[in-house]
Amino acid sequence: MRIAMISEHASPLAVLGGEDAGGQNTHVAELATALAAAGHDVRVYTRRDSVALPVSVRTAEGYEVVHVPAGPPEPVGKDTLLPYMEPFADWLARWWGSGGWAPEVAHAHFWMSGLAALSAGRRTGVPVVQTYHALGTVKRRHQGTRDTSPAGRVDYERALGVSVDRIVAQSRDEVRELVAMGVPRSRMTVVPSGVNLRAFTPVGPVADRADGLARVLTVGRLVERKGFQEVIRAMRAVPDAECVVVGGPPAGAIDDDPHARRLRALAAACGVADRVRLVGAVPREEMGRWYRSADILVAAPWYEPFGLTPLEGMACGVPVVGAAVGGIVDTVVDGLTGDLVPPRDPDALGTAIRRLLTDRERRFAYATAALDRARERYSWTRTAGQLAEVYAAVTAARRPTRVVA
Repeated sequence: MRIAMISEHASPLAVLGGEDAGGQNTHVAELATALAAAGHDVRVYTRRDSVALPVSVRTAEGYEVVHVPAGPPEPVGKDTLLPYMEPFADWLARWWGSGGWAPEVAHAHFWMSGLAALSAGRRTGVPVVQTYHALGTVKRRHQGTRDTSPAGRVDYERALGVSVDRIVAQSRDEVRELVAMGVPRSRMTVVPSGVNLRAFTPVGPVADRADGLARVLTVGRLVERKGFQEVIRAMRAVPDAECVVVGGPPAGAIDDDPHARRLRALAAACGVADRVRLVGAVPREEMGRWYRSADILVAAPWYEPFGLTPLEGMACGVPVVGAAVGGIVDTVVDGLTGDLVPPRDPDALGTAIRRLLTDRERRFAYATAALDRARERYSWTRTAGQLAEVYAAVTAARRPTRVVA
């Protein structure tokens, strides 16, 4: 099947760790890889943000990345990209309607990608599948006046929900949120993200550790909503452990990062500065070493549409202490693969971490169950197969019905 994936701000070729480069980039790259491995012809369309980029790149994983000339060929924050979605759609419609390569289905990632895909799809007859990755209602609820999303985002997301051919939600929490927005449940299929089971395994090299201390690992972009400040506050209740934060700018530049400086100041104020280490960005191919070095992975975001890091840790056989938000509630089974605590509650988080660190048998049981769950339910092969069924269904629904005389 010819599959177009639209990811306007999140290129699968991007270096992770920046403000707008994270889970969606990984999701698109891994999904495109899995679909290509299954024999599909996959092209990912993302905005051209550098004059040095070629029109297209054929990746070693078997899919193609096409750089769409929409807006200036320079980095632009995702919250200011909305005006460029119309030229993005125009380019797609011309490209798909030119008589060359045309997709049988388009899968849009993020709401602005959905606007471009839907506009182009209406002009070319290509059905559109939508994955939001994040919802404006959730962002507004947690960020309030600090939410920099374009005006009308929630209305656009609601309109997409009743206009595209199918919505692929990533968690039960997202389904509930969409239903509350007025999107019919019948339009949705839940297909969770996956984890790369070749890259993330329980066997392999391990990152160096401090002598005599247990390791609490937390991973993600250095933004406030990821909850690293709650993890640092929780460390006051865990005296015999170090906290390692992976993510953000490269190690050589992390001292200049404002959020990193705030985290270090907080660690000093909490009296745990000697046990908190910010290592900065780590190449994705080295992340397995860091997960395997941990006694516990902590994922404590304020909100999380899905959350890849708990799955990556689970695939490495690491138990998880997570905030009971978003997709983490689906991936982490409380009391079986890890422990769930209320978000933004450092006291509850500290208690859960201390309890698990002092119970070796429980950690082993959680780790074993976490590994089994990741392998059985969250392989990218399984995710790609489920999505291929969705694609086939929407394309079949668009075909004209034959009338037999």
